[in-house]
Amino acid sequence: MKRSTFIVLFIFCICLLGVANPKPASADSHVRIVRLSLIQGDVRFARQFHEDSLTDPKAVWETATLNLPLREGYVLATGSGRAEVEFENGAMAFLGNNTVVEFYDLSLHDGGRISRLVLRQGTGIFYVNPVTGDYFSVTGGDFTVEATARTTFRVDNFDDGSTVNVEQGHVAVLHNDDSTPLSKGQSLSVQAGDAGKVQIGRAADLDDFDHWVSGRVDSVVTATNYSNQYANTTNYSSGFSDLYTYGSWFNVGGYGYGWRPFGVGLGWSPFDCGSWYFDQGMGGWSFVGSSPWGWLPYHYGGWLFSPAYGWVWTPTGFGAGGGRPVNYRPVTAVWVRSGGTMGLVPASPADVHGKAPVNLAQGVYPVQASAVGKTLVNGAGEKWSVVKQAPKDTLVNSMANASSPSRVTRTIMATNNGGRPVTISRQSSIMYDPTEHRFVNSNSAPNGVASLMNQKSEGSKMADNKLPTSTLIPARNAAAVTPLRTAPPRPAMTPPMLHSAGNGRVSATPSAVWGGGGRASTAAVSSSHASTGGSHPSGGGGRSH
Repeated sequence: MKRSTFIVLFIFCICLLGVANPKPASADSHVRIVRLSLIQGDVRFARQFHEDSLTDPKAVWETATLNLPLREGYVLATGSGRAEVEFENGAMAFLGNNTVVEFYDLSLHDGGRISRLVLRQGTGIFYVNPVTGDYFSVTGGDFTVEATARTTFRVDNFDDGSTVNVEQGHVAVLHNDDSTPLSKGQSLSVQAGDAGKVQIGRAADLDDFDHWVSGRVDSVVTATNYSNQYANTTNYSSGFSDLYTYGSWFNVGGYGYGWRPFGVGLGWSPFDCGSWYFDQGMGGWSFVGSSPWGWLPYHYGGWLFSPAYGWVWTPTGFGAGGGRPVNYRPVTAVWVRSGGTMGLVPASPADVHGKAPVNLAQGVYPVQASAVGKTLVNGAGEKWSVVKQAPKDTLVNSMANASSPSRVTRTIMATNNGGRPVTISRQSSIMYDPTEHRFVNSNSAPNGVASLMNQKSEGSKMADNKLPTSTLIPARNAAAVTPLRTAPPRPAMTPPMLHSAGNGRVSATPSAVWGGGGRASTAAVSSSHASTGGSHPSGGGGRSH
């Protein structure tokens, strides 16, 4: 064969491969950033892990702070506390105590936001109000809950099983090869050791956590609707509700409305209150505002200097429709350098990429001893060059190290009418008695429950109705309770694959097999994680059973 003929054939084969395996469309991306919008008590996070975040000894855990940016591959855990995560499209995830949630997939597909979470253990309540093309799912234990319309649902994933309760709207529950629709007031449960059996019934009564979440959702939605009128946008952006609560809006000539927090003076610096966090996948150094409102003004929009008010934030770049995602910025500032001095200038809506920032005339906040100075230095008297990204050694990461979260042994008293979790430590004297179909306190008898049962079987004089009442803890439906296991194997838990479902929607395929090693890769949603460098579960770890 001639060399020229071989080259032609080689090029032809390459073209065929390109058609058979097209690269992900430019609209596919893994650059979404969501926000830790509220913390109460002990909350920690890890940036990456291998397989199971609860058992990976190499996972590095850090103390989480308010307004921490979260991206794909992260895992968030609570101890004796609660947490709230706000997504850019208005979805919210609420974590109860001793809960672990992995952000398995935060991606974009043709403008739609794909959010897939894994609930390793604990309780999560999820509020979802998607726009066209958005997809939201939570995998917990032996099923995945899909939400493609406005809904609120709760997932409990513990040792003896998993339960989903629908509190508003409707969802689809994917289990093995089946998709089960659920509506408000319905519950679906799968018990440990009997994953093939699904129980559908009435959802459990709301508890304190449910009521707390409902109040949070109502307040955020109401405040967001009020603030959105000043941004001239129909698109949701996380953090707008906080601006209504913690500051005021007023007209800024030539730029529409501007916003300023309550209680600050004319000499206030936008970077007075916060810390710094480095993640190359997010663009380097991110400013983490420690004020409750400290999310939106530090990652979107820009700053103006008003002689009457000082620094004012303006919500520019959000657009009035089309659902186009707004780009996240690590900090709404421009890094500049003069000689050996690094500094930053609040970003202006009129800035042109690569050119000197407009607000340079107002001065520069220098970086001194790895911290941002609070006093402006003359920006016009020196020659400052724009730096695309501050070097890693410019600042110091403010996140403190934390211990890894513990696996907490808890059980759901599962019934057809729903149930709520009960915490039982591995050393607890509370045990399940299969004969009585109840949990019993083994410390109430000298030799525990087993001894009591042996005495009864040998003709003991202790009649059933004479058994000390202190030894019995009634269950809501004792026959449905599964014995607690102290060290069971952890099954694989990977969200099902995705596929295009038409009408701009993406959905999961019910026939997906969990634990198939790594995240699903489809033509609709790219499986590449190179842009974020995160590590994702490849099986291993749901609830313990």
